[in-house]
Amino acid sequence: MNKKHRPETIQTIVAQYTSGQAVAHLCAEHNVPRSTIYSWIEQHRKLKSTTNTEISHQDYYNLKRRAAKLEEKLKVLKAAGCGLSAPLQEKLEALERLHGQYSVHTLCDALEVSRGTFYNHIFRRQKITKYDIHRENIREQVKFVFDESKQRFGSRKICAILAEHGTNTTPKYVAELMREMGLESVGRHSKKEHRKRMALARRQNVLQQQFSVSEPNRVWVSDTTYFRVKDKSYYICVILDLFSRKIVAHRISSKHSTYLTTSTLKLALRDRGYPQHLTFHVTKGVNTHQRPFRINCT
Repeated sequence: MNKKHRPETIQTIVAQYTSGQAVAHLCAEHNVPRSTIYSWIEQHRKLKSTTNTEISHQDYYNLKRRAAKLEEKLKVLKAAGCGLSAPLQEKLEALERLHGQYSVHTLCDALEVSRGTFYNHIFRRQKITKYDIHRENIREQVKFVFDESKQRFGSRKICAILAEHGTNTTPKYVAELMREMGLESVGRHSKKEHRKRMALARRQNVLQQQFSVSEPNRVWVSDTTYFRVKDKSYYICVILDLFSRKIVAHRISSKHSTYLTTSTLKLALRDRGYPQHLTFHVTKGVNTHQRPFRINCT
């Protein structure tokens, strides 16, 4: 939550929204951005459990995180082979065996051993430097902030939050630690998936090699080639109507660019009265694969 706003103010705004007041009115009244109000509403939205007990989304998320941490501690206790009542030296040896499989914070919490005691033990038994300890602490902080953000924050945002809490590092270093732990933000993953879907949509073959058309201005095909005049290259873009096999537009340019194709298409659309439900079959360049798509003129 934004530190500039008191919890009482946030509760008041959420209550006003619940009572039916519009978000636009609340923004003007309290001078709070719309996105901030929506995030508060989401955090305080109530869920009903099987026992009809109402909890907020934030409380539900915190319970899930707490349950996940308890599961990790149970795994540590099972793998350690000793209980909380075991001698300290036995606990330390068990933690040493599991070091690297779980975070130091989880290991020490599970067997109720202070991290300072564990690190002192590691210092005596292994060649662990202060840098290793510092790196492990940063790793735990990065993992905590990443989980708190519901896996939305990337390295730059996490670095900024760590700086607010007194831990100075760099986005590059945080990104390195995130790669080691296999952490990837949801936002980054979503952007990759969006780019993949857009690329797939652009490559979609609408025409499917069906070159027989029953009426004019339903399918146009285009290609670009070049010719030379006195040692200078010129490029020509031609658009042909598959129904009549007639050239509906062409343009010549000294440069081979996307503008040559788009300007030729605009010329054809204008001359043909902007036909509706038109499929335009175009190549990306000389001797390259076809890339058809549909356009609707308004």
